Amino acid sequence: MARKYEELTFTDDFMFCKILEQNKKLCVELLEMILEKRLGRLVQINRQKPIEITVDGKGVRFDVYAEDGSAVYDVEMQNVNRDSLPKRTRYSQGMIDLGMMERGAKYKELHQSYIIYICKFNPFPGKNLHKYTFVNLCREDTSIELGDETAKIILCSEGNADDVSENMKAFLKYIAEGKPCDAFTDELERAVVDAKEHKRWRQEYMTLLEHYEIEREEGRKEGREEGRKEGREEGRKEGREEGRKEGREEGHKEGREEGLKEGREEERR
Repeated sequence: MARKYEELTFTDDFMFCKILEQNKKLCVELLEMILEKRLGRLVQINRQKPIEITVDGKGVRFDVYAEDGSAVYDVEMQNVNRDSLPKRTRYSQGMIDLGMMERGAKYKELHQSYIIYICKFNPFPGKNLHKYTFVNLCREDTSIELGDETAKIILCSEGNADDVSENMKAFLKYIAEGKPCDAFTDELERAVVDAKEHKRWRQEYMTLLEHYEIEREEGRKEGREEGRKEGREEGRKEGREEGRKEGREEGHKEGREEGLKEGREEERR
């Protein structure tokens, strides 16, 4: 069941997207903390940015999509572990590149890209890191990097290793528990509190829920129609099977009676 607007937290998709889209300072600070480097000036931040290459093909809708002129950043909040997280990062990477190619970029002009997933669960059971960074390395010689300028970073709020900065630990603790514990998470929480007083955002959220409910109802309707069709097909199939069974039973009975009659006739002769 959908949460009420006043119950939303930073980790809820709508709030997460809105705050990072509307507050460029917080978005930059978060990205710099994750990447451990200074960023250029962000020239574009989109929430729920869609990329649909073909009319009938499967597109993608990024949570927070940012560009700074030399790199692209896709930041996703993952509250539950569903589907295949690694394959989703692969798909997102492909769609980012296709989106840039569609805008006229040549292969050598493709920007550096970062796919960042912030997880409220442990995506790698048995491991305890807060941060997992993946780049393309040569298996035979890991000192050789492919150089395709792509990176996939998965953050885990359940990590307990001493592998990231104190600021990052505080951020991930905030993701896990919802309680601010340093200056940056205090800012995030204040942004959430302020957002709950934003009437236009509240109305937008309600409209979004109505849209989702309409889609769900249409899905249920389609499901019922498909179910009826499948039920009719199964019914016809079962009817044919029952008919054959009854036919075999009747035929067996008739054949037995005919056999007995013929047997008596033979005896009389």
